[in-house]
Amino acid sequence: MILIVSASPTRRTSDQRRDQVLDAATHEFAAHGYNAASTAAIAKLAGISQPYIYALFPNKRELFLAAHARMIDHLRSTFLQAARGSEDPEERLQRMGLAYRPLIEADRDQLLLQMQGHAAAGDPEIGPSVAAAFKALFDDVRRVSGAPEDEVARFFACGMLINVTTALGLSELAAPALEWTAAAR
Repeated sequence: MILIVSASPTRRTSDQRRDQVLDAATHEFAAHGYNAASTAAIAKLAGISQPYIYALFPNKRELFLAAHARMIDHLRSTFLQAARGSEDPEERLQRMGLAYRPLIEADRDQLLLQMQGHAAAGDPEIGPSVAAAFKALFDDVRRVSGAPEDEVARFFACGMLINVTTALGLSELAAPALEWTAAAR
């Protein structure tokens, strides 16, 4: 994702400014992780002053969690949209899997932010929120797909393999997972 900050004095709504900050935060946290990311760099990417970040978010942790929550919500809506139109649990999971790969390839920052969330989960102020978001996503996929829990677990295991191999530039190692998501069973 490339962020372009407009030099024009176009007035933005508070929601637009918040989204602009979350876009910049997603990029910065994806690239550097929670601890090394800088709110000064986020402000610069967003084209705002650093103090303005704190008018929108009380602290760096809340900014990280908001960016992570937005990414999870986008992932959830992608899965739910993909599952529509099918009555078969296996086909719903397959559709979700097929929708996932283009999603993370289209915006690498989303993939990396997801992984940075897992990496930061050792922080007691971040871990519970990241864990709750992951569990809620798992539960939503299970509910919407109607698939048995072991199949949903396999779906997520394949997703994690795809995440790691994509992030490392070793996507050829994900071939078995990709075949599983593409196979009509």
